Amino acid sequence: VKWDRDACERCRMVLSDRRFSAEVRGGPAERPTKVYKFDDVGCAMLWLDEQPWRDDPRTEVWVTDHRDGRWIDGRHAWYLTGYTTPMEYGLAAQETPATGALDYAGARAQAYAVDERFSRESGVVLDHERLAPQSVVVHQHDGAAGAAAGE
Repeated sequence: VKWDRDACERCRMVLSDRRFSAEVRGGPAERPTKVYKFDDVGCAMLWLDEQPWRDDPRTEVWVTDHRDGRWIDGRHAWYLTGYTTPMEYGLAAQETPATGALDYAGARAQAYAVDERFSRESGVVLDHERLAPQSVVVHQHDGAAGAAAGE
């Protein structure tokens, strides 16, 4: 990522916050994969769902661990909510589990819920019915130190 220069594939905002960025590597089967960059994890999740190749085994999702900016596997990350993120999806990824953290499917459902709320508030009608997650899975991991702070 060229910080403060690369633009988000979905919202076109510049990537500047290293704590909440994401990348998707993928593309149509007949072409080499390509890297797509996002300023917010929620942007990446919603954008990927619109791609016909989203379930291709070559497709990778990478997110930055909000604690140290390291790139981690987005589909195996744990997501905490309530953070102030560039596009206000509120998701902070980390590699280690924490009390109340969401798995990828739960975080994706959170992104859809935020997107729907924003569309209602703005009066824009979105059609997410074909893409909407079927359920939200919240993983509770008792005994995780520093869960409230995401540590």
